[in-house]
Formats: sequence, C-alpha cells, structure tokens
Amino acid sequence: MALTGRTALLAALGALVTGLLLPSWAGIGAVTGTVLLAVVVDLALAAPVRSLRITRGGATTVRLGEPATVELTVTNPSGRPLHARIRDAWAPSAWRPGTEIAASRHTLRVPGRERRRVTTVLTPTRRGDHHAHKVTVRSLGPLGLAGRQGSHLVPWTVRALPPFASRKHLPSRLARLRELDGRTSLLTRGQGTEFDSLREYLPGDDIRSIDWRASARRQTVAVRTWRPERDRHILIVLDTGRTSAGRVGDAPRLDASLDAALLLTALATKAGDRVDLLAHDLRKRASVAGRSPNEILTAFTGAMAVLEPALYETDMRSLVATSLKMAPHRSLIVLLTGLDAAPVEDGLLPLLPLLTKRHEVVLASVADPHLDELAAGRGTVEAVYGAAAAEQTRADRRLTADRLTRTGVTVLDAAPASVAPALADTYLALKAAGRL
Repeated sequence: MALTGRTALLAALGALVTGLLLPSWAGIGAVTGTVLLAVVVDLALAAPVRSLRITRGGATTVRLGEPATVELTVTNPSGRPLHARIRDAWAPSAWRPGTEIAASRHTLRVPGRERRRVTTVLTPTRRGDHHAHKVTVRSLGPLGLAGRQGSHLVPWTVRALPPFASRKHLPSRLARLRELDGRTSLLTRGQGTEFDSLREYLPGDDIRSIDWRASARRQTVAVRTWRPERDRHILIVLDTGRTSAGRVGDAPRLDASLDAALLLTALATKAGDRVDLLAHDLRKRASVAGRSPNEILTAFTGAMAVLEPALYETDMRSLVATSLKMAPHRSLIVLLTGLDAAPVEDGLLPLLPLLTKRHEVVLASVADPHLDELAAGRGTVEAVYGAAAAEQTRADRRLTADRLTRTGVTVLDAAPASVAPALADTYLALKAAGRL
C-alpha cells in the first residue's frame, strides 16, 4: 500500500477543523476513523498492479547524442479503471544530466480491459548498450488517497552507436574521389592504377605516359591515362589499449579514432574497395570482415558501439599477427594508435617490417591540441614550465613519427576534429599516387 500526500493533507485539515469545532478526543477519533475508512475504500477500488501486462517497443539503436523513443504498452485486464503513475527506470547514462526525472515519469489512465501507451525518450551520453530496469507502477484509487505499488521487469536494450560527426566531410571527399575514379584521368602510373584511355599529348604531360605505337598510328603524340584500381583491400586496426583511454577534451582518444575509421570506411566503400575492421589490445576485441557494401557501415558501427579502452598496454605482437591473418594479400593497413615513444619503440617498431614488407601502412594518431596552448604559455613561472613540458612532448612525438616514416610508414598526427578528414585525404593521396 502507498499513501499519497493528499491523505496526509486531508488528515491534517480534519484534525484542525475538529480541534476548532469539537475540541475533544472523541471528535478527533471520529475524524481519524473517517479518513482511515476513506483510505481503505480508495485502496480497495484501485486497480491491481500485479496483473498488469506491460510490453515494450521502439528504438533499439541510436546515434550518440540523438534521442531514442521507447514505448511502454500497459494492458489493464481488470474491470476497474487504472489511474497510475509510472516510473520507467534506466541507467543514468541513458539520460542527459538533469532530464531523468521528467523523462522517466508518466501519468496514465487505462479503462478496464483496455490498453494505453506511453513514450519514454532517451538521450544516451555514452556509447554502448543501455538496459532498461524495472517499471514501477503506482495504481491510485478514485479519491487519490492511497494506492497499490509494484514493479515489473520489462527488459529492453538500446545500443548507442558512435555519433559519426565526421560524415559532414564525406561529400567533399566523394567529389575528389569522382575526379580520381575515371572522370578526370590520371597521368601517373603506379601499383594501384590501371589503363583507362588514350588522348592527345598536352604540354606538361609526363613523357613516360606517351604511347609510341599509338602515336605512330595516329600521326600525333598520344598519351596513356590511368585510373585507380577498384576492389582494393583495406584493413582498419583500432588499438584499444592504454593509450586509447587518454582523454583529449571531453572524450577518450578512442572516440576520435572511431570517427576517423567510419569516415574512411564510407569513402573507401564508395570507391569500390573492400574494408575490414580489427579492434585489439591484449586480445582481439572485435572484427568485421567480408561484409557487403550495403551493410558494412551498419556492421562497423554496431561493433564499435561496445568498444571501451583497456587500461593496459597493447600486445603489439598479437595485433600484428592477427592483422597479417586478416590481410593475407597486399592491402592498405590503417593503424589507429598512439605516438607515445615507449610503446611504439618497444612494441610496434621492431614488428613493422612484417607489415611494410607486403602492405602499405598508414599510422594515424590523435594529438592533444592542449599541448599547443601549453607551449605558447609564457606569463608565469608555472606557464614556462608547462610550455617546456609541452615542447618536449611534441618533440618526442615528432621523433617517433620520423622513425616510423623511415620504415616506410605514412604517419598522420592530428587533433581530434582533424584526424578523420586528414585520414580520408591520405587515402585519396595514396590512391592518386598509385600506391593502393
């Protein structure tokens, strides 16, 4: 049984009136008895809670930061009308701060042997799976003095996917891709290009593209044009170890890496290339391989949604071995990891020849823009020390990048907002140069 504030108010008013008009214990007892009788009658007339049938429906996935609508359908099998207050409980991360109380509580009236529906709007603040908790129902009597209360377990899961904020850069990169994909032919040839057509020589053309036999037949100088090959294989490797847990701004580095991986995947799929995914720290956390172009983004976002940074060093030997298994033939391997000197030099650098011997390798790292702010500080002694530390950190990252470059790796070090478009530009540059 649950009493409401109305009951307490009624009892207090009755006692006050009785004390003024009938100042005796008998009068007070009569009022109290009347109130108790009203409470008992109200409780008896309240619709039962345990017999209610509650089901869920609605969204099962949502982009992080966007609203998701989940519906509760309440069926009242009894003959008594249901006047209910409902609390739809979810984990705190399913709501924006300060919105949980308003969004999770509903008032509902269901006539006997009918059903009604209420809507709960979630706005997750973290990636991953958000699970529903109990649905608590308080069924009130017609007077609103008392009610029955109980809870129902109605399971439901809403998966918050990566927000893919970098998709705003996709149209401009697709326009550049169309220029490479046969609409504007290339005059360079490399391992990743194939013959497209012949055209007349123009001043400035590379003389290595001249087709002398065709020129003899045409009696004009003809040059060959080339276009990038399609159906290339790309393996995106996400390092989910300790360095990915470092926060840059309001989010861990891993979130910026996921965004960059999604933009590259969308672009490469439009280019006709095949893209696979590997997430690894001490062991393989997730992998997506062999998906069709229509389902690849859905598969990638679903796998990425539940990834969380691990608080220990990545086993680079295992990561490289797994990458080689997933890319047995020449591929572009994009490694999204950190540029911290110790883990790169001790773990990754000795193993890179295994990758660069057969594959084109790009290493993309998320830089902290706060280092630039610290490096500019000169106002106080503390600011000078901070600037010196920032400069040392930046110098270490540049030195590590130089060592990686000497092994044949293309290194990219960019801020969280820039790493996704910069990685897409690197992919287009490799394609234009015939290295893919």
